[in-house]
Amino acid sequence: MADFAPPDDGRRACNTESNRSGEVAEKRHHHSPKPNGTNRRQRKPDGKRRPHSSQKHFSGRGHAKHGRQAYAALDLGTNNCRLLIARPSGQDFTVIDAFSRVVRLGEGLALSGRLSDEAMDRALGALHVCAEKLRRRNVYLARSVATEACRRAANGERFIERVREETGIVLDIISAQEEARLAVLGCHVLLEQGNSPALIFDIGGGSTELILVGPGEGAVPRILDWQSVPWGVVSLTDTVMREAVQARDEVERLAVYAAMRRTVTESFAPFAERIAKSSREDDIRLLGTSGTVTTLASLHLELPHYDRRAVDGLIVPSSSMRNISTRLSRLSEAERGQVPCIGPDRAELVVAGCAILESILDLWPAHRLGVADRGIREGILRSLMAGDFASVQSAGKT
Repeated sequence: MADFAPPDDGRRACNTESNRSGEVAEKRHHHSPKPNGTNRRQRKPDGKRRPHSSQKHFSGRGHAKHGRQAYAALDLGTNNCRLLIARPSGQDFTVIDAFSRVVRLGEGLALSGRLSDEAMDRALGALHVCAEKLRRRNVYLARSVATEACRRAANGERFIERVREETGIVLDIISAQEEARLAVLGCHVLLEQGNSPALIFDIGGGSTELILVGPGEGAVPRILDWQSVPWGVVSLTDTVMREAVQARDEVERLAVYAAMRRTVTESFAPFAERIAKSSREDDIRLLGTSGTVTTLASLHLELPHYDRRAVDGLIVPSSSMRNISTRLSRLSEAERGQVPCIGPDRAELVVAGCAILESILDLWPAHRLGVADRGIREGILRSLMAGDFASVQSAGKT
């Protein structure tokens, strides 16, 4: 049983803002309307490209005044490449630049055990954009991580080296445990208030992390137990849902969906048994961070297009998420592509996410689900800023 608490000095926010469909947490990351600065420092004096390390200070002048430096977090997942650049702002931070692109790095990995050339090329295209943003923003401290696809692929390490050679970005392949820790650190402020047990989950492209948390010594909850399973929206689609391409009608699509549910539920079984007692307590809390939960939350709100401000921090009835999942599982891929907030990009993968979500609701039957459009990147930024600030304070005392 895992037992550790992520370092963080952030504060838990109260869910006080409301609308007709649910409650929205006050605490958000504020996006600067006019990003500042274009100071480029692309190369070393010898003319070689400076590597963007997985955790590296880019200024040679030592620690500058905390709060004025730009920090960056890059998360290369199985499905998406995401970058966040921010400056500290009190107990939170202000986003000054961001980037996200669907790269499908893990496409075909579940069957071949390797990253395909096409997938690596897509990821490298996105990483070149990230490298340019890091240079243009003159980032002071950054961390870049890769998750399940690179952990699992036989050629994952070689791909990491290719990324360093071609973009200057040094990716750190993190463990599933570190991925869970960062997810909690990034989104825990959106947990509903209370002392009851809580489950935080992250449905990724190649894996799903489940984290049982309880009250911690400070604002950050204590991680009591966790599990990572190798089923995310890409890996589950590649191994099970491909059969749905040949499904001729709704009955066959539902049969494929049931097969996905069984696959995921079986993988959750050891964790479900360990947390069974906690799941039966009163007022259990649930918080999810992933494209699946944010997409389904958008459908719950009946939004014409995705709006992070409406979704991040929303509290949704679990029954609504189940109903939406069931409805989507009955549709063909073409029909799902016509649904607002899904579109062609998510049409193929969203059903696998629904199957994972329903399996989570089975093992943790909370009546309400908190929705977070934040996670690993925000956790990385909090870690970088807290650690750098502690170093500045320590240096000032010597």
